[in-house]
Amino acid sequence: MNKPLLIVVTGSPASGKTTLAHILAGKINCPLISRDELKEGFINTLNVPHIQLDKSADLHVYDIFFETIELLISKEISIVIEAAFQDTLWRPKLLNLLNKANIKIVICKTNPGLIKSRFAKRLLNNPDREKYHGDGLLSLSKEKFTELTENYKPVNVDAPTLQVDTTENYNPTIEEIINFIKRNSS
Repeated sequence: MNKPLLIVVTGSPASGKTTLAHILAGKINCPLISRDELKEGFINTLNVPHIQLDKSADLHVYDIFFETIELLISKEISIVIEAAFQDTLWRPKLLNLLNKANIKIVICKTNPGLIKSRFAKRLLNNPDREKYHGDGLLSLSKEKFTELTENYKPVNVDAPTLQVDTTENYNPTIEEIINFIKRNSS
């Protein structure tokens, strides 16, 4: 029996991972589980802005994210997952899934200047973003912004990994990324 595919799309905030994850999920016909989208649903349920939540809310969403992944994988459903977790958060959860899923990791990268520009653009295009994520440029200190972007430590587990430059289009191309995902996927 084939193991389900678990496509991990990650990278620093504003590196282009959410956009790429949606494209890949559509192209390979798999559901997408996005940590940020789960958090948005949680905040909609609570009806309070991110700023009013304590750290336990992020932990709650983190746990739900991986519980959902584990459930779908256990039911033999291939999925694309997306989050900006650092290696310290990805590693323990993915190590538990190595024998249950065929994991492929896609790490999005771009330059810090473009990340800053993307942050500003997404806040302009979605004024509610601050309510759900508390990551507006004005609310991020220079140190926090550097930690989230320039000092980002991507997931590092023993699984096929592809780095994608999202600066201008995708390098490698979408077709090459899909070929990477499908290669040895049984």
